[in-house]
Amino acid sequence: MWKVPDDWGHPAYRGLVDRSPAFLAALASAAVPGLDPVSVEALPSTDEQSFDVAFVQDAEHRRWVVRAPRTDVAGAEMDRTVGLLALLGRRLPFAVPAPKGFVALTEGGRAAVYPYLPGHNLDFAELLPGPGLAAELGRAIAALHNTDPAVYEEAGLPTYDADAYRSRRLADLDRAAESGRVPTTLLTRWETALEDVTLWRFAPTATHGDLTGDQVLAVFSDDSDASTGRIRAFTGWEDAKVADPADDFAALVADARPEAVETVLEAYSHTRVERPDPNLLVRARLVAELGLLRTMMVALAHKDAGAVEVLTTQLRRLDDAVHASEEPDDYRRTSLAPVSVRRRPTRPPALVVDDDDDDLPVVVEGDADAGQARAETDAGDGAGEVGAPGASEDAKHTAGAKHTAGARDPAGATAPEAADDSTEPEAADYATEPDAGGAEGDGGESRADPSSADETAADDETASVDEGDEVTTELDLRSVERPAAPE
Repeated sequence: MWKVPDDWGHPAYRGLVDRSPAFLAALASAAVPGLDPVSVEALPSTDEQSFDVAFVQDAEHRRWVVRAPRTDVAGAEMDRTVGLLALLGRRLPFAVPAPKGFVALTEGGRAAVYPYLPGHNLDFAELLPGPGLAAELGRAIAALHNTDPAVYEEAGLPTYDADAYRSRRLADLDRAAESGRVPTTLLTRWETALEDVTLWRFAPTATHGDLTGDQVLAVFSDDSDASTGRIRAFTGWEDAKVADPADDFAALVADARPEAVETVLEAYSHTRVERPDPNLLVRARLVAELGLLRTMMVALAHKDAGAVEVLTTQLRRLDDAVHASEEPDDYRRTSLAPVSVRRRPTRPPALVVDDDDDDLPVVVEGDADAGQARAETDAGDGAGEVGAPGASEDAKHTAGAKHTAGARDPAGATAPEAADDSTEPEAADYATEPDAGGAEGDGGESRADPSSADETAADDETASVDEGDEVTTELDLRSVERPAAPE
């Protein structure tokens, strides 16, 4: 078993530290009982890296990954994500690094040892559209974003809502503006996008935070056929947080072809529990551009003059590129304007009229009441011939003649029949009234007896009866058997 030599110790962190491959192999042996290293391969270390990484193979042909933080900040980030990875391993359809052991570092912090996860890192620039790896990537990202944010909160990871996250990026932009290295037009472009609240309407989502092709592992059933690929694992979780889902699309939008981005987004949308917001890719484009700004700020902090000059040149080229053209397609354009305000003119849909609808009656509110009023009015006219004051006496004497003639009114109703029916029970009394009263004076004027006055008063009361009652009476009396007409 390998042991860490005493002279391999390092003082406490003073910026960055460097470790040899043999030292990292010894760390692996000390962290995992029974791990006997036989070979080791370390990744080249650069100032931008937060970890020293080495691949170790033991006597049982098992492969391991050793990660030792290079700064105090990196060590704190690794410790914070250890609890998250234990929770995510049971919830995601792909693998995540699961540490099997830790070893304390003499300069502070600890190193972690993970089982090796097989697979190939992805080059987003070579990602092909259509079914296959691009669709698999979209589904994998969606599975992560479907994770309950409470899992991240349980692991102690930070959570940002839309407004807090936007304000955080605005503060970073203000610090970058003070350096004097950023073109004014780019500062205006980014500030406008960050101050447009319509662009920052998203639900806080569980994210990876730094999903580049180097953090994605894929395996292939046929190494010569990219369509047989599937996502094996996501690594590098130190930037994980609950924040903007667009963060996990930034590298993809910056490096992949538009057609591949479209395939990833389509598969992602079908797998997400919640519908993605329409400005997801716009914010992803903004995050990708701000990533270049963040790298330059790190170079300024390290006083790396060469890197600062290179990054300043890249910012100028970016400024020229984003103002050179404006593509109309959502996947190709470089504008940071919200998608919701970029309306394309469309014709209103044609109104389709069904010919069968012309045969249907048009019902207007109040038609039923109007029809009822007309029916009552017609019935009242017929009844008025019987009960109208001043005409009742003549109607009584001529009822029999009208019934014999069988006359009809213009509306087709048998009004004389109604009058005859209404007077039929008292026809004999009407015929004898003149004789009963007698004649008075030479004028031959008839004097009505008291009973005749009572009948006149009754007629007046009949005229004031509700029209609905008259109609009902008329309908009922029509069923009475009529006397035969004289020959």
